[in-house]
Amino acid sequence: MIPLSVLDLSPIIAGGDASQALRNTLDLARHAERWGYRRYWLAEHHNMPGIASAATAVVIGHVAGGTSTIRVGAGGIMLPNHAPLVIAEQFGTLAALYPGRIDLGLGRAPGTDQLAARALRRTLAGDEDDFPQSVVELIGYFAPVEPGQRLRAVPGAGLDVPVWILGSSLYGAQLAAALGLPFAFASHFAPGQMMTALELYRSRFRPSEQGGRPHVMLGLNVFAAESDAAARRLFTSLQQAFVNLRRGQPGPLPPPVDDIEALLSPLERSMLAQSLSCAVVGSPETVRQGLAAFVARTGADEIMVTAQIFDHAARLRSFEITAAAQDEPLAGAGRR
Repeated sequence: MIPLSVLDLSPIIAGGDASQALRNTLDLARHAERWGYRRYWLAEHHNMPGIASAATAVVIGHVAGGTSTIRVGAGGIMLPNHAPLVIAEQFGTLAALYPGRIDLGLGRAPGTDQLAARALRRTLAGDEDDFPQSVVELIGYFAPVEPGQRLRAVPGAGLDVPVWILGSSLYGAQLAAALGLPFAFASHFAPGQMMTALELYRSRFRPSEQGGRPHVMLGLNVFAAESDAAARRLFTSLQQAFVNLRRGQPGPLPPPVDDIEALLSPLERSMLAQSLSCAVVGSPETVRQGLAAFVARTGADEIMVTAQIFDHAARLRSFEITAAAQDEPLAGAGRR
């Protein structure tokens, strides 16, 4: 068996609002803790009508304060949107409040459109190109204070805040390997380079103070229900949301539909088949087999489960079924 974790975007459903989404996030986190999930991560997105986790550090504090043992973190913070010192202080504060429970995943993408990125950063010049230097600077703020050091993160300095590199391409894999950091790949929406990125990361990994060996966590869409047909219907909410985003019309998470094929063009069907290929959708047995196959194929050290499900009760049940799949060993689990 390998650990399962949760990636939550705090989805705002059609007809709902951010308050409801954030209540549901805390409720899911409490259930995930009881079901044995290792981590509960939240993601930074901006100008997205269907996502309530824009102020990611604030939501992490909300979740950590309402739970007691599960690790809570960012999957991730889009570092080019922020000064490294600010993030060090935010996550240093979280680590001071919830010792040993806070993770910090860092991404290079803006997590939004160009208009919102400019509003966040005030400039777009060179920010992403500075990502490696910003990561190193941020990690430095968590180191113990040295004599004569004039700039420090308070809280932050000397605290244990594990830093992860997130990626959906080969860039993140190379950076994580060079810095000796754990690596989380966004295979749940950008699986195209997954296997190449894993090989690159594992072969080029350099041990560091943060880690002595490669550690990979892969994103996986898991939609579970009592039957394959019921799970496929739940999955249509994510499919619709993904198509709406690609059409330039992001919105709240739509309710499921009976016939998703009728809503899609041939090009959109092809896009979904490619972008959401890392998905396990079905009954408890289908999910158990799908998890086993995915782990055997990738040699993942952890799986980060995500499920954008319209009905909160159905979402809870999906994560419960997925956790129960761990009651039986997953064939091929462990690092290759």
